[in-house]
Amino acid sequence: MVILSRSWVATVNHHHHANPHSFTTSPTKPVFFLTQKPHVCSSRCSLVLEEDEKKSPGRKQDNKWPFFEPAPDVLNRVLSKYLQDPKTHKVSSEFYEKAKENSELRTTKHLINHLVSSKNWDLLVSLCEDLREHKALPDLHTSSQLIRSCIRQGKFRITHYLLNVFRTDKTLAVSSSDAAMKGFNKLQMYSSTIQVFDRMKQQEVEPSPGCYCRIMEAHERIGDSQKVVELFQEFKSKRLSFLAKESGSIYTVLCSSLAKSGRALEALEFLEEMKDKGIPQSSALYSTLIRALAEAREVMVVEKLFKEAGEKKMLKDPEMCLKVVLMYVREGNMERTLEVVAAMRKGELKVTDCILCAIVNGFCKQRGFTEAVKAYEWLTKQECEAGQVTYAITINAYCRLEEHDKAEKLFEEMVNKGFDKCVVAYSNIIDMYGKTRRLSDAVKLMAKMKQRGCRPNIWIYNSLIDMHGRGMDLRRVEKIWKEMKRMKVLPDKVSYTSMISAYNRAKEFEACVELYHEFRMNRGKIDRAMAGIMVGVFSKTSRIDELMRLLQDMRVERTRLDTRLYSSALNALRDAGLNSQIRWLQESFDIAQTSASSSRYSNVKNKRTLQGS
Repeated sequence: MVILSRSWVATVNHHHHANPHSFTTSPTKPVFFLTQKPHVCSSRCSLVLEEDEKKSPGRKQDNKWPFFEPAPDVLNRVLSKYLQDPKTHKVSSEFYEKAKENSELRTTKHLINHLVSSKNWDLLVSLCEDLREHKALPDLHTSSQLIRSCIRQGKFRITHYLLNVFRTDKTLAVSSSDAAMKGFNKLQMYSSTIQVFDRMKQQEVEPSPGCYCRIMEAHERIGDSQKVVELFQEFKSKRLSFLAKESGSIYTVLCSSLAKSGRALEALEFLEEMKDKGIPQSSALYSTLIRALAEAREVMVVEKLFKEAGEKKMLKDPEMCLKVVLMYVREGNMERTLEVVAAMRKGELKVTDCILCAIVNGFCKQRGFTEAVKAYEWLTKQECEAGQVTYAITINAYCRLEEHDKAEKLFEEMVNKGFDKCVVAYSNIIDMYGKTRRLSDAVKLMAKMKQRGCRPNIWIYNSLIDMHGRGMDLRRVEKIWKEMKRMKVLPDKVSYTSMISAYNRAKEFEACVELYHEFRMNRGKIDRAMAGIMVGVFSKTSRIDELMRLLQDMRVERTRLDTRLYSSALNALRDAGLNSQIRWLQESFDIAQTSASSSRYSNVKNKRTLQGS
């Protein structure tokens, strides 16, 4: 029996005088061996079966196993034919179970493929026992494929059993162990990879470069960089071929492990070693080293490697370019960030929104909004596509520069590209409408925002309350306040300050006091803006006790008084004739402020005295 090349099958040879249809007349015991001959077409197999059927007219029709009367070579033909036909896969398993009663049977690659595809793991275990008993092992490709299939299906016990079977052959042991370690690494089962490698060493099986690559990768993933270095030195001591295809991967794993453990400069030495030995470098290697060195802020080394990678056309990792950009931003060298973008465009590498927003935001913080807008406009000329975050940062810059038309135009462009749920951008535009007294546009934009499924946040509500409060539209202010609470958006200090300020403008002092008490009940901390409003409210309503309580709370919370606030409090206490409270106020707060304010009030008092005299 012969099958496809590179597959294996045990062929049964008898003495040339032996009867092929008899088990007892053969003078010589059948001899089994592996064959690698060309394929015999399936039509010939079917003809042989038809001839066998014609030669057996007296065969009993009720026999459940009609094909197991012929000699073992015919059994091989039957099994091979049935295993090649998808329609007869199931019955072939039954034939195999019956045929195992003949100790001279050998299984084939077709049976292995069928057992794996049909997930008949119990029979596959039986097959493993046959392989061990008869010492009839598959070829390299079949054994590796079998190991990979078992791991993919999660049959780890069968995987280890097969590895034990294949270790009887040194060549099979290496290839199957390599396949197993690679499969375990894909599933992040690094302890299993280490276990397979250790068993190889225990049984004195020499690992291949691929095996060293897998075990180094496993130790690199669990963070054991020292073990990675030891394995690499062991690999070098074996004097295995450095021209093997795994050599580049081995160096990449080594450098990656060293870089992640803070030994990036040491990894550079191995990079030079690669160049000396003629081992080609990969983009992954350059990416790993540049990222680690950029985080360590080794600017000169990063620039050298980045330029070298660009010349070799190995700039393929946007994340690495982002690390370089962030390094330049931290160093304050913003012009270099634009050079990184130019190199990416030259290498036909897409500039991500993370890189764009890092550059624009860096210019905002270090060079101001004007330079940030110029940087954004230059980036758009380089055909870089901005994302939601970059749009939001640039819109904020235009609003700060009071270039309202450009901000509104950029916002429309952002929405047209599908970024219609950015709360930060909506907040900036609504705040811009409030500052330019376009209250109706702000309300309309908020309505559109809700229609698009974007929920307003506290910033937007605060902007609306402030702009309508300045316009003395208390009805709208109260409506927004109720909506904010109904939407379960908790008001913050700015919300309460804006509400109290709106009621103060409308001279609704009782509402101011009520909101202030609610703010304090919610453990809100007083700032100078709220204190300035409430000192005026308490003074106008002659609530001196509450004024003193406010000043005492400010002292406990260490809130400083400015000149205007100090003057208002001092005037209220003077008008009430509370001299002891005045002394307490002067002693409790800043001396410089107190002396300056006291001298001012002393001058006023002296002036009044002179006028009275």
